[in-house]
Amino acid sequence: MARKFFGTDGIRGLTNQAPMTADIALKVGQAAGAHFLRGDHRHRVVIGKDTRLSGYMMESALVAGFTSVGMDVVLLGPMPTPAVAMLTRSMRADLGVMISASHNPFHDNGIKLFGPDGFKLSDEDELAIEALLEQDADLVEANRIGRAKRIEDARGRYVHFAKSTFPDRLRLDGLKIVIDCANGAAYHVAPDALWELGAEVISLGVQPNGTNINDQCGSTYPQLLQETVVASGADIGLALDGDADRLIVVDDRGKVIDGDQLMALIALDQKRQGLLRGDGVVATVMSNLGLERHLATEGLALHRTKVGDRYVLEDMRKRGCNVGGEQSGHIILTDHATTGDGLVAGLQILAAMVGQEKRASDLLAQFEPVPQLLRNVRFKAGAPLEADAVKVVIADAERQLDGRGRLVIRKSGTEPLIRVMAEGDDAAEVETVVARICAAVEEAAA
Repeated sequence: MARKFFGTDGIRGLTNQAPMTADIALKVGQAAGAHFLRGDHRHRVVIGKDTRLSGYMMESALVAGFTSVGMDVVLLGPMPTPAVAMLTRSMRADLGVMISASHNPFHDNGIKLFGPDGFKLSDEDELAIEALLEQDADLVEANRIGRAKRIEDARGRYVHFAKSTFPDRLRLDGLKIVIDCANGAAYHVAPDALWELGAEVISLGVQPNGTNINDQCGSTYPQLLQETVVASGADIGLALDGDADRLIVVDDRGKVIDGDQLMALIALDQKRQGLLRGDGVVATVMSNLGLERHLATEGLALHRTKVGDRYVLEDMRKRGCNVGGEQSGHIILTDHATTGDGLVAGLQILAAMVGQEKRASDLLAQFEPVPQLLRNVRFKAGAPLEADAVKVVIADAERQLDGRGRLVIRKSGTEPLIRVMAEGDDAAEVETVVARICAAVEEAAA
């Protein structure tokens, strides 16, 4: 069955246009609620959101949908995606929902679903919900309509959880940390957690107004963080995205550190302590070849999956690995969480700094990346990757890079983009290859 609503990370789109309308959100609540009505207990769904203006609308629609099929609703308000996953488990809920479009601009929104175990739904569950979306909802009798309740201590519960992942023997005293919360879901909890662990905290992106989420701030725009770290003489900078499930770091010299370097550091620090499980790290096809080579020198493998943190997690569970993630900053640490958690990943980086007594600039550059170039080509309709001319150019590029690099070309699962990535030891060759493919895709999409 082809997917109509779900992409690589839930349902996402431009607000007030399908599939991100209040009407469809109501139906998603009804369909997901019906799918998880199992057993004769009182069913419960936990709903969190980021700080987008449209979050109020989508939240109300989802509440209507879930309660109409007999599910009680617990509302968390603005909370990170990993907090929703954690609270779904701890509150023994049947389902968790995060209303967010992650790193996208405010005018987009999305719906992410978590099962009762706190993990993102499987392809099978998503397809089952899609099938129910095409049917009339089975509404309950009036006396069985669900109730909605907002809990006030959700922030404190998540801060306590995040701090519990930081070693008891360590403190952040003496460290000056800049944290950029992207005017998103972690604008309260992340600075609070760092302060409670003893750090001097400089906060950026903590004044959400409904439309400034990810706006020239956060993990996709680290320039402000770089400037602030250098100007303030901070020891490190941490940048989250709108729903705080990804992390990008800036070292004390203002250099941006991506998810590949962070995974290498965390994995090797855990290996040093005897805590690393599995035979390596799980990442996507987008991770740098330099990471693969670096891990190999330490006797560890890099297992690659298709793009999407849910696929990384599936492979981690299959292989028994406890460290994985994406170059974009989704770091999954299954000893602590069931999904990417930017704050928890940041605390593990800080623990390595404090434990090894090293500056960020001496610790975070784990390996020399292979020259890599990623460009996006926007298209309006059609399937430009299916054009014969594009296929010929791609085949030629693969032959050219054979043995000296890699080529990854894919359609985005969240936006109308074709992503073209090439890497190899020769930077000029990489740039030529990407330019040639992008030109062919643009012509096919015209």
